[in-house]
Amino acid sequence: MRTLDSTTSLRIAVQKSGRLTDKTLNLLEGIGLHFDDYKRSLLVKCLNFDVELLLIRDDDIPEYVEDGVCDLGFVGANTVAEDEADVTILRGLGYGVCRLAIAIPKNGSAQNVEDLDGKKIATSYPVLTRKFFEDKGLNVDIITLSGSVEIAPRLEIADGISDLVSTGGTLKANGLVEIEKIFDSETQLIQTNKPLSEGKQKMIRKILQRIEGHKKASQSRYIMMNAPEEAVPKIKQIIPSLKSPTVMPLADNGMVAIHTVVPLSTFWNVMENLKEAGATGIVMLPIESMIA
Repeated sequence: MRTLDSTTSLRIAVQKSGRLTDKTLNLLEGIGLHFDDYKRSLLVKCLNFDVELLLIRDDDIPEYVEDGVCDLGFVGANTVAEDEADVTILRGLGYGVCRLAIAIPKNGSAQNVEDLDGKKIATSYPVLTRKFFEDKGLNVDIITLSGSVEIAPRLEIADGISDLVSTGGTLKANGLVEIEKIFDSETQLIQTNKPLSEGKQKMIRKILQRIEGHKKASQSRYIMMNAPEEAVPKIKQIIPSLKSPTVMPLADNGMVAIHTVVPLSTFWNVMENLKEAGATGIVMLPIESMIA
């Protein structure tokens, strides 16, 4: 197999426009990759890294990565699974979270999945939907639509649908009710299985490290506080920090400054407990990135 030219930039496929676009571009900016005029071009060079973005339809991303046209791709797990692409999933990214689910008319004759045996199901995901019903031993007629799937039952095109659901608002607006989940999805970073040069592999490792640091930072807060020196042992027990907190003496006799990082999920409880332990002047700061 041919190794991709090591003199070319690392090429990353990104959805040109859609629900994942802004969050993906914000993530890339957040890990220090800066791009200019990405709304005016399909192929955009990174200003400070040997990377270029290819902005394309999300449905095309798995194929472009599989064929080695792009080295990496940011795309929904549902699209990768539907395409049955031969790619490596490097990691989930925690945004673009949704689910592929079966929905039926709220006041229709069908009440559960089994009632759809022999019925028509409209979907933009025929592969995942067909597998779901086959696994249940049910025979359905799959009607493949490219969009506006939720309106199919009202038009009497189908008896139910299989579609992506996030909040469920669209289903409710069309008189539909979700009855069973097929597939959980989120944005994934995928990599081609074509051979890559050592240079590109090194860049990918660096990008993964930065993404991990960015994720940890978004889920953490940096806090600073003052406290009596005798309260330090108790405060150390309260703080669920990554490592031992930094403790520095203050000009006031018997007082210290404490700096540490805490998970955002426990932040407010920690703050309240620290105050009870004698901490004062507690300051919280956001963190842009962290490297463990």
